[in-house]
Amino acid sequence: MTRTHEKVRYSPEGKSHGYTRSSAAEGVEQALKMLEGRWKLIILFHLFGGRVMRFSELERAIPEVSQKMLIQQLRQMEADGIVRRIVYPQVPPKVEYGLTDWGQALCPALDALLNWAAARPGG
Repeated sequence: MTRTHEKVRYSPEGKSHGYTRSSAAEGVEQALKMLEGRWKLIILFHLFGGRVMRFSELERAIPEVSQKMLIQQLRQMEADGIVRRIVYPQVPPKVEYGLTDWGQALCPALDALLNWAAARPGG
C-alpha cells in the first residue's frame, strides 16, 4: 500500500492511474482549460441532470451571452466531448444540446469544488 504524504495528503503514485505530482498537475490543468470561458460553466449547469435544450432555449436562459459567443462555447464543448449536438432533419432546422455521459460526470466534481469553495476559512 502506498503511503500518503503527510503535508499534501497526496499519494505520489496516485490511486490506480500511476500519476506523478507533475502529471497530475498537468492533467488537472488540461481539464480546467476545457472549462475556460465565461459561459461554459453556466451552460453546463443548465444542461446537468440529463436536460436537453434547444439553442433558442439556451439563448433565453442566458440572456447576457451573444449568439456568436454561445455558438463558439458550444462548439468548443462539443469538440472536447462534453456536449452533444443533436440535429433534426426538418424545416426549420431544429438543433438541441445535451451533455454526453462524460460531460454529465462533471457534476459531482463541480459540486465538490463548490463545497470546497464554500468551506473557505473566513469566506
